[in-house]
Amino acid sequence: MSSSSKESGFLALIERIGNKLPDPIMLFVGATVLVMALSAIGSWLNWSVEPVTIRAKTEMVVGADGVSAAQPVVENGRPVLELVKTGATIAPRSLLSADGAYWLIANMVRNFINFAPLGVVLVGVLGIGVAEKFGMFGGAMRWVAGWVPSRFLTPTVIFLGLLSHVAGDSGYVVLPALAGGLFMLFGRPPIAGIAAAFAGVAGGFSANILISPTDALIAPITQTGARVLDANYTVQPTCNYYFLMGSSVLLTLTGWFVTSRIVEPRCNAIGIDADAKPPEGGLSLSPQESRALRAAGLVFLACIGGIVALIAIPGAPLNGVMPAAAPTFGPIPSELAPNGAPGVLPRWSQAIVPLIFVLFLLPGAVYGRLMGVVKSVSDVSDALVYSMKQMSSVIVMCFFAAQFIECFKYSRLDVMVAYTGGELLAAAGLPTPILLTALIVMSTTINLLISSMSAKWTFLAPVVVPMMMMSGLSPELVQGAYRVGDSCTNVLTPLNAYMVIILVAAQRFRKDFGLGSVVALMLPYTLAFLLVWTVMLLLWVWLGIPMGPGGPLWYTPAAP
Repeated sequence: MSSSSKESGFLALIERIGNKLPDPIMLFVGATVLVMALSAIGSWLNWSVEPVTIRAKTEMVVGADGVSAAQPVVENGRPVLELVKTGATIAPRSLLSADGAYWLIANMVRNFINFAPLGVVLVGVLGIGVAEKFGMFGGAMRWVAGWVPSRFLTPTVIFLGLLSHVAGDSGYVVLPALAGGLFMLFGRPPIAGIAAAFAGVAGGFSANILISPTDALIAPITQTGARVLDANYTVQPTCNYYFLMGSSVLLTLTGWFVTSRIVEPRCNAIGIDADAKPPEGGLSLSPQESRALRAAGLVFLACIGGIVALIAIPGAPLNGVMPAAAPTFGPIPSELAPNGAPGVLPRWSQAIVPLIFVLFLLPGAVYGRLMGVVKSVSDVSDALVYSMKQMSSVIVMCFFAAQFIECFKYSRLDVMVAYTGGELLAAAGLPTPILLTALIVMSTTINLLISSMSAKWTFLAPVVVPMMMMSGLSPELVQGAYRVGDSCTNVLTPLNAYMVIILVAAQRFRKDFGLGSVVALMLPYTLAFLLVWTVMLLLWVWLGIPMGPGGPLWYTPAAP
């Protein structure tokens, strides 16, 4: 009883602290006001920072012909970086001056329109929203789970939770309740099924074998942070794909172990209410649902084939490479901006979000048509509008997040903090494992109080990414470490907006199931995921495996 009381007391403390925090929109408003005040104070006090450039360290090597030439110094398979003072200074620009206030007023709309994650999220969610609205995702999950043997039900549920990320947040709504019913139909504790589903959907939030809208959302935010230091740096949505694909297998196996050895025995001991009944209809799909799913699956495969053809056929629109567009960059004076020509990127990498749109729009529309939900083109239009309604809060948040980011950049405080912190990190010479572990722990802790992944990263990326770059870590690796920490405590925080859905699903089987019950149930998943996922990342880096296509482990500055 005492252990339970301490656990509940700790949760109550976390909940009280979290409830005192404003929502993400107000956090961005407050952060913008703080940046405005600091910019004015810094300008008045004549703050300044002497920036540094990063370059590969070289040494003179005598060749076979007796001629000495400069060669990069390489240690542990990567170039050694050194910091070189530029001799110039950066001072803050006040947002409370006449010029600063005019800039903010004149650029407020432009800041919003140019906010990189906005278009990425909205376009990707359009197609996914159609498939969700017409019921294709729910039918597909029931079909997959229906033919799985009982002993493989747990890993299947967890893996489906990981896959559900391509459908945004629909996995929270569909899978836990479905998993509880499935477990009960198989004679297993239904609350254990809910826990396994929640672990996959929330605890393994970033892991997937597919490119998801989350990948497209977070990459531009990371890129914004990287460009504080390197004006031409580009971060691809695919940059963490190899690591996250491997993570999906590891987390499925880990979640299976935790469910079988810890959670399911505990749920058996707890039991369920005497009047709890399995859901009606079971796993069976109607003939109409089966036909619709087969047709939608064929359309999905046809879309995949078409995309492969567009990439592979010479002269096709997505075949070959294209120059990366040179970015515009304002806050750092031109004489301080890092040198480097635009890179060369595969064409398909620039089309990830439109491809996601098509991959789910067409199969979803076909499924809806065969189910009788789509009777005219206007029904598809209504589904697209439905998708945007679900994103209304994100759009509002993007407006205020954009103002914060651009004010931070205009003030030059982002550059000043990044250079100062980066020099301290580089001077400390901390080993890479310590840097990555510290970032994961920081992300995990903050996630207990701010549940929105994009909101946290929008705050952190402009400072954390360039600081880590100055220690030689790539933005893609830093992003991967952040995503590990961001996911693991999603199943614990009372601020997870979908916690109420888990409670409702569990209370169908035990009416006295509360928030403390959820945390006690999910804590083993958090601890296990955090441990094995962190170890996997450190081993991944030690083995020197790229994080994904366009996802190097180490940051190498462009040659001057």
